[in-house]
Amino acid sequence: MSKAAMPKSGVSLAPEAVRTWNSVEVDPITLRVIGGALDSMAKEMAQVLYRMAYSSLIRESEDLGAGIFDVSGRELCESDSTPMHCGSIPAYIKGVNRRLAGTYKPGDVILHNHPYHGAAHSPDYGIVIPIFWNDEHIGFAGCTGHVSDIGGNFPGLCMDVVDVWAEGKLMDSMKIYDGGVRNDMLIQHILDNVRTPEQNRGDLEALISCARIGERRFLELLEGYGLDTVMSASETWMSYSETMLRNRIKELPNGSYEAPVGYLDDDGKNRGVPLKVSVRVDIEDDEVLIDLTGSNEQVPTAFNVPFEGSVLPVAVSAIRTILLDEETTQEYVPQNDGCFRPVRAYAPEGTIFNPDFPASCFARFSQVNRVFDSINLALAPILPDHAIAGSSSALCAIAYSGVAEDGESYWVYIEINEGSYGGRNGRDGMDAVDALMANTRNNPIEELELNHAMRAERYELRDESPAPGRWRGGIGSVRRWLMMTDTFLGSEADNRSDAPAGALGGADGRSGSFVRNPGTDREEVLYSKVTQEVVHAGDTLEIRMPSGGGFGNPFERDPFAVLHDVWDEYLTAEEAERDYGVVVDTERWVVDDEATERLRNGAKMS
Repeated sequence: MSKAAMPKSGVSLAPEAVRTWNSVEVDPITLRVIGGALDSMAKEMAQVLYRMAYSSLIRESEDLGAGIFDVSGRELCESDSTPMHCGSIPAYIKGVNRRLAGTYKPGDVILHNHPYHGAAHSPDYGIVIPIFWNDEHIGFAGCTGHVSDIGGNFPGLCMDVVDVWAEGKLMDSMKIYDGGVRNDMLIQHILDNVRTPEQNRGDLEALISCARIGERRFLELLEGYGLDTVMSASETWMSYSETMLRNRIKELPNGSYEAPVGYLDDDGKNRGVPLKVSVRVDIEDDEVLIDLTGSNEQVPTAFNVPFEGSVLPVAVSAIRTILLDEETTQEYVPQNDGCFRPVRAYAPEGTIFNPDFPASCFARFSQVNRVFDSINLALAPILPDHAIAGSSSALCAIAYSGVAEDGESYWVYIEINEGSYGGRNGRDGMDAVDALMANTRNNPIEELELNHAMRAERYELRDESPAPGRWRGGIGSVRRWLMMTDTFLGSEADNRSDAPAGALGGADGRSGSFVRNPGTDREEVLYSKVTQEVVHAGDTLEIRMPSGGGFGNPFERDPFAVLHDVWDEYLTAEEAERDYGVVVDTERWVVDDEATERLRNGAKMS
């Protein structure tokens, strides 16, 4: 079942169009109204999903995606949520179409999570509902969300597993509603094979409701304007987004741009063996190829990446984010299939970014974040006003779990810890924020302590100073938990043993760490990737997330900004002088302008 060899020219996520409507002219006002309606319905879908969901990862972190798609899976609109979730849904639909095309009926609801047929990874349940208009199949409403548990060897998260079946129960294009008839026995079978049946049931119903509200809103739009007008307007918006992105790509010089080779800590089993991440960005006229040739061979654990469901979306998201940054782009450019068309990706078969079936690819998010980070760094020399220095780019997902009080199920809490961004031209890096492809929120301490036997002893910015630069790097978070009961621990993090890189003269950031019982005689440094470690009642666990790199020469930083950092205790006066050439008068707490000028001029002459 190995995939066919992929062409060296790369693979695009943009599917081929299948037209079920007649093209008509749409006036500018109607075009704007329909575009706004599409944007609103995707956002409403996401609101329904995260407000209804049971698991904290969807409900609090908003680890989800939703949108409307045509019959071939082309994205008409997407929610403002996790780019990985939204960007992977076209691949979900492609995987579903390969098995069910031609069999759809009104009232169908399809559940899918197979990572070798489009899913981002198996814990991301995807719900797809075919949309019918005048008895004709014209599109899909789709959504995804990360559920707490899918069965398999270990609760919540798994690392050291033998293959894709060991991850948990795989649902490959399963109709849980067939023509409106609910398959209760199938749904019960799915829930009987997970450790968190109540949470999964609630999440599944939330996903179905999300897709149904999308179906309803799209049909209401068709009732108001007709199929031909709505789809013609959608086609215009997709072409517009494509043109905007292609125009930005054409402004860049043709050529190949390589990021510094990066290394992931390990694969979660073979300790002390780092994994190579090699990223090259090829620009030719109005197209971009992200080439991952040279990256590590696939590994025997879950630390591999589904190509269609994860690698392709990160390539598109990175290029779109860098070149069409909403902060710097005056024109409104919607995220839709048009943004997928100019971007291709290539990864050799048998590598961590294109594994051969049936290798497990459960834990894939730290790797794709490193790809995004590397694309940034590769383009920094030709895009100094848009690229950022190295970010944390290491999703720290940790699953805490134990047997519930009823003795018949588990409690599972999956936490995503916050890293930071690198600095960028004109801006310091953002502190304590989930970076790049994740875009998830933190979980409130109060909610966690209310529902789980864990107590937060510390949750704040790291003590260490940020990476120096004309614009400093962001500061990662540090969180310390006191465990009130014996708890299973699973982690798919990456500490960034090679710290986030500085850009254009900025200093490198700081690596993360994972420590049990810090500051005691029982202190133990844990690996970033853990498979079912037992943390006993009374133990503490401290997670330090990486801090981002600096951007630009630190000696060009505004002295008042340096003073401000000293006031805020981000820096000491000694660090200000050593790293920035800024002398702070600590008696009056002002910059000593003359001493600063002498120090900086001396640095230039040397």
